[in-house]
Amino acid sequence: MNDSPAASRVSEVPGQHEPVLLDEVLTHLTSIFDRHPKSHVVDATLGLGGHAAALLERAPRVQLVGLDRDAASLKLAAEHLKPFGDRVQLVHANFAGLDTVLPDGFAPVQAIIADLGISSWQLSERGFSFQTDRPLDFRMDISEGDTAADLVNGLPEAELADLIYQYGEERRSRRIAKAIVTARKQERIGTTTQLADVVEGAVPRRGRLNPATKTFQALRIAVNDELGSLERGLTAAEQVLKPGGRIAVITFHSLEDRIVKRHVKDSEQLTAVNKKVIVPSRQEIRRNPRSRSAKLRVAERI
Repeated sequence: MNDSPAASRVSEVPGQHEPVLLDEVLTHLTSIFDRHPKSHVVDATLGLGGHAAALLERAPRVQLVGLDRDAASLKLAAEHLKPFGDRVQLVHANFAGLDTVLPDGFAPVQAIIADLGISSWQLSERGFSFQTDRPLDFRMDISEGDTAADLVNGLPEAELADLIYQYGEERRSRRIAKAIVTARKQERIGTTTQLADVVEGAVPRRGRLNPATKTFQALRIAVNDELGSLERGLTAAEQVLKPGGRIAVITFHSLEDRIVKRHVKDSEQLTAVNKKVIVPSRQEIRRNPRSRSAKLRVAERI
C-alpha cells in the first residue's frame, strides 16, 4: 500500500485531503453521539477517510461503515483508518446502493455523512484535471462504464453540446461541441491535455477560470452518473436512518445542492436541520482554497 504512487503523494502532502466543513459536520452530529454513544454511522463517500477519522476520534464508541465506489481510494482510506481497528468496516460500493450494501445487522443507523467532493489524488490519477496530462478516463470505478474519451469521441455533436450545457452549465456548449467534433475527425481525443487544448481553442479565457473547467465537470458528472447516484442515495438514506438520525451532505456545485435541497423539502421522512445552507468560514477558505464552493445541508429523519 505505502509503495503506491498515490499513497506517496498523500503522505507527502497531507493537507491535500483535509476534510471540508469538518467542524460544522461534527457539530451537527455531536448531539446524536451524546444520546447514543454506540451509534452506527455510515460515511457514504469515504474518500481518504478524513471525516470518518475525525468522527471516530470524537465519538470513541461509534462503529462506522465506509463506502466508496473507487477501490483505490478505499485502499488508501484503509491505511488512514487502521488505528481504529474493528470499529471500521469498508465496502466497495456506490452511495446510490446504500440501503442494500451495509453489513448484516448494521442498519438502521444514527448518522450518514456524504462528502461529494473529489480528492486531490483523484484529480490527477483519474484525469479529472486539465492541469496534468492523463488518459481521458474520469471513472470513479474503473471497472465499469464508459470513459470520458468514449463520450467525447462517440457522441453526436448535438448530444455532446446538451451534455456540456446540462451538467457543466456552460453557455458556450455548442461552440465547444463543434470544436470537439472537428478535432476528433483528425485524431481521437484521448488525453486531458488534448481535450483542454480543443476547448481553449474554441472559447476565449474569461478571468481566472480555465475555459475547460465546466466541460470537464460535465463529463465527469455524466461518466459517473453523479446526479442520478445522489438522488438514489438520498432515497436509500431515508430507508436506513433511525428516527432522529441525521444525514449531512456536502456538495460542491449548484446542480448537487439543488437536488439535496429539493429532496429534503419534498421528503415525507426528512426535515431540514439547517434552514440556511452552511458554507466554509473565511479562515477555512484561506487555509484550504478548494473548500470555497462547498455547501453543507443537514437533515433529520422524522
